[in-house]
Amino acid sequence: MEGKISESLDGITAIFLDLDGTIYLGDGLIDGALEFLGRLEERGIRRYFLSNNSSKSVEQYLDKLRSLGIDADENEVLLSTHDLEFVVLGYDTEITYEKLATASIHLHRGVPMVASHPDVVCPSPDGGLPDTGAYMSLFEATTGVRPVHVCGKPNKGMILHKIEELGLEASECAMVGDRLYTDMEMAERAGVHGILVLSGEAALADLEGSGLSPSLVVGSVGSLAL
Repeated sequence: MEGKISESLDGITAIFLDLDGTIYLGDGLIDGALEFLGRLEERGIRRYFLSNNSSKSVEQYLDKLRSLGIDADENEVLLSTHDLEFVVLGYDTEITYEKLATASIHLHRGVPMVASHPDVVCPSPDGGLPDTGAYMSLFEATTGVRPVHVCGKPNKGMILHKIEELGLEASECAMVGDRLYTDMEMAERAGVHGILVLSGEAALADLEGSGLSPSLVVGSVGSLAL
């Protein structure tokens, strides 16, 4: 997205929010997140929550958000999707060697793989944990196979359908997230403003050489929409 925006978010009508590392980290809210969401509501800015974590349903995300004091409904949660006709690689906190071996056998036999998202690490208060992108590398090393399609961020379709449904222009929207290669890459592909928060995975130094130019870089969502 060409041009810059200010922390006040003037001109933004809808905002797409990453969750892990942006709104919360583990079971704790990012400082200022609730107040930020309150300011969005006061100003009438529509908000939507996005996650590449395919291990949870919309209802599970709603339960977590509500447990943190965030009142959301199912239309505000957008998740990466999957297709059962393929070997599906998604975030799995109960991974076993048997699962890895079974998937590898299918891949060796020519069954195509679809991945829910390319995130290498899952943010946690104790540091990055293995995510789907790490397993993508594992399968490539084992079988030589890469996914034929990645469904979640940075696939621009994840938010463009909602922008079109709302009748908005991309220039009226922003994507807020803590990852360059998913959140900011998707913002660039979709033509919306990218707002990088430094409360999760990415550090300011990571921008250099990334080829990405977010419209705004802030410490956390706590400094937005003031």
